Amino acid sequence: MRFVDTNILLYSISTDPREATKADIARKILLSEDLSLSVQVLQEFFVQATRSSKPARLAHRDAASFVAKWLRFPVQEITVSIMQAAFASRERWQTSYWDAAIIEAARACGCRQVLSEDLNDGQDYGGVEVVNPFGSCKPAR
Repeated sequence: MRFVDTNILLYSISTDPREATKADIARKILLSEDLSLSVQVLQEFFVQATRSSKPARLAHRDAASFVAKWLRFPVQEITVSIMQAAFASRERWQTSYWDAAIIEAARACGCRQVLSEDLNDGQDYGGVEVVNPFGSCKPAR
């Protein structure tokens, strides 16, 4: 199983021409069946996709519809034990709490990889490795 971070979901709905390659990659990833995500990832997607400062923001109903569609994947709830594990991971790996919660949710799902542009590509967080699926893409200008 591979764990999907929020940026994969956000790129999958992007209509920005500068993000076309990343959008294609994200959409292909989401066709896979070996994916998991967490309530945190779904919440972050909803907040970022609907925020008022986003030029092409989604309407509430549309964002909620995407979230409902992604419920076909296993979704890890954020529990007290995951929160406590994230506290320990944050300290051990010197990451933000939110990144540590992603790592620990992935671990709880039994995922060996986290697909993310936001964490350190190739870094192993105690058996959970980060893979940046957009590593070959040129930065947007």
